[in-house]
Amino acid sequence: MKWIKRLLTVLLICLAVLIVPIGIIAYKGYQRYEAVMTDEPLEIKINEIQSNPDYTTLDKLPKIYLDAVVAVEDKRFYSHPGIDAISLVRAVRNNIRARALIEGGSTITQQLAKNLYFEDDNDIVRKAAEAMLTLVLEKRYTKDEILELYVNCIYFGESYYCIYDASMGYFGKVPAEMSDYESTMLAGTPNAPSAYAPTVSMELAVKRQEKVLESMVREGYLTQEEADTITENADDIIKVEAFWLHSH
Repeated sequence: MKWIKRLLTVLLICLAVLIVPIGIIAYKGYQRYEAVMTDEPLEIKINEIQSNPDYTTLDKLPKIYLDAVVAVEDKRFYSHPGIDAISLVRAVRNNIRARALIEGGSTITQQLAKNLYFEDDNDIVRKAAEAMLTLVLEKRYTKDEILELYVNCIYFGESYYCIYDASMGYFGKVPAEMSDYESTMLAGTPNAPSAYAPTVSMELAVKRQEKVLESMVREGYLTQEEADTITENADDIIKVEAFWLHSH
């Protein structure tokens, strides 16, 4: 019986070691969340984004662009509650295997939360505050509203902070006029604008676009034949390269 008591004691100690730090992080995260909400309420922050003259509603964006964003950034966007447990577990597993932070597992809603308030923070307390805001966003806004806000405040490189500016800057046209080639290329840019922006490296931009198309085929948004047609459209490739070479 003594060994059972010792085992239970050890288990309780281990549980306490885990619970106490998590509780502290959650409390500090809530404090940070409350601080930013007090400093600038969510409704005001959202209104700032929507009042931008270049704000683009979903009905003014190509469907293939929206499908591409969801496929490559957050394939379960329309089914999870803001935090994707499956992606989170996978990210933790892959980071442990690599012994480095190579994958984040953030959803579109989490990325929106980060862009709204926590872009300059990069610690575990910030992640806790971000998670709290993520759940609030999911409660107050529809999935389409969240996606719309997201594409209107993410960074595309070259000082472009919304889909309208990126489309005009990289292709010289409003988002509604983007071709399938341009739409799928731009969907992959925010992952790493310093590498995937067409003005930085067309080669890397195309490789990233291929990843976007692979995701779209895998998630059923495109057939392989349709994806191949997009990448083989020589006219689009020439137009994109010619525009940014001439304008930059």
